Amino acid sequence: MPRPLRTVRTSAHVRPPRAALAGAAALVLLPLAAATGANAAPVAPGPVPYAMDSSNQAGWWSPLDTYKGAGEYAYLAFNEPGSTAGTHRVAIARRDPSGTWSRLPLMNGSTPAEYPDDIGHNQPSMARDGSGRFHVFASMHNDTWRYYRSDTVGGAPTNHSADMPDQGRNITYPVVATAPNGDLYVIARVDGSGARHGRLYRWNDASATWSAVATFALSGNRSVYPDDLQVDSAGNVHILFEWALYPAQTYRHELSYLRYSPSDGRFTDHNGAAETVPVTTATADVIQPLEAGEAYRDSTDTGPVVQSAKLALAGTSPRVVYRYRSPSSGALFTVRYGYPSGTGWARQTVYAASQTRAAIDITWDPATASKRVYYVTESGTDRVFAATESGGTWTSSSAAPGLPVERLAVKRDSSGDDVLYLAAPGTQKLYYGRR
Repeated sequence: MPRPLRTVRTSAHVRPPRAALAGAAALVLLPLAAATGANAAPVAPGPVPYAMDSSNQAGWWSPLDTYKGAGEYAYLAFNEPGSTAGTHRVAIARRDPSGTWSRLPLMNGSTPAEYPDDIGHNQPSMARDGSGRFHVFASMHNDTWRYYRSDTVGGAPTNHSADMPDQGRNITYPVVATAPNGDLYVIARVDGSGARHGRLYRWNDASATWSAVATFALSGNRSVYPDDLQVDSAGNVHILFEWALYPAQTYRHELSYLRYSPSDGRFTDHNGAAETVPVTTATADVIQPLEAGEAYRDSTDTGPVVQSAKLALAGTSPRVVYRYRSPSSGALFTVRYGYPSGTGWARQTVYAASQTRAAIDITWDPATASKRVYYVTESGTDRVFAATESGGTWTSSSAAPGLPVERLAVKRDSSGDDVLYLAAPGTQKLYYGRR
């Protein structure tokens, strides 16, 4: 059985000035701290030199990727201001090992890709495949595929929506990750009658083709909410998702986990026990079960709920962080950490001192067998914090002093550094950092 939650201590949070508006969206090359040798130099969070649209904010997305060539590269997919109010265009901000930035716009032929704003839905996810092509999924909220891919290595992505399986289906929340062999995997929510299910897709890098792997989660009168996707060194695909009352709700329940092995086509739980897909709310490997007073209700629900979750891998074992409004926390969303323990899941409270936003992530350091949890507070001078654990006690420190950040994504690169993607919609700035 999971261990009881533990009370932990966190560092105090303090308050500073808000940043000013971002600069123009034109193509600008701007050096930051350079990377030298095998490891990239730490970089204090600083602005990406392109204007960010205020719609660039989500909790489920995967807008950040990295690549190690002669040095460390970072790629940040983001919404930039559109041609009119209430619209946005999509681009990739690319940072090379010398710290020089360049911008790659998504293109529909000779026209920049442009879509209506829809906060929480119309945001990009991206990944780089083993051949060096960029793949971006942009602005889908019950829309058919809006998928862009580079036609040349490192080139600006162009519209390849017709290459995807399940043409004509309505898709939401695409999350993408790269496998060690250069393939990509995507999870997304697909619309259906009486239920919205979770679907897994694969990009075969050698043949440059997409295929549908399976419907991994489906339950009557429920909607699946994809949270995260990671691929381990053995090629196993780890999937994290939530459930909500059909058709859609702001708050969700029963955070769940599933693993897929491409080598034999099997789906399993965290113990390696076979799972028949699609899993349901009755058969899923649930990390956060329903607690006292928690039930599937609509978005007016004021009881216990899950909202936002992310995943890291300790080798082939999942480590999960998520926001949870518990039976005892009232309106406060606490930050929880979950990990396999025996046949079940153990859970700890990482942070519960003040309100948090739907922005969370986690990285794992294999050298020290330690994790780092990132979360964002609702208010304060410092908003972004990184928490570490020792002996069951969690301690937090500021990760972006003085920045009014509201959303984030974090990825551990091959140098062993955490690359930070920090969005401040209120000031229309996107920040990059490395720690």
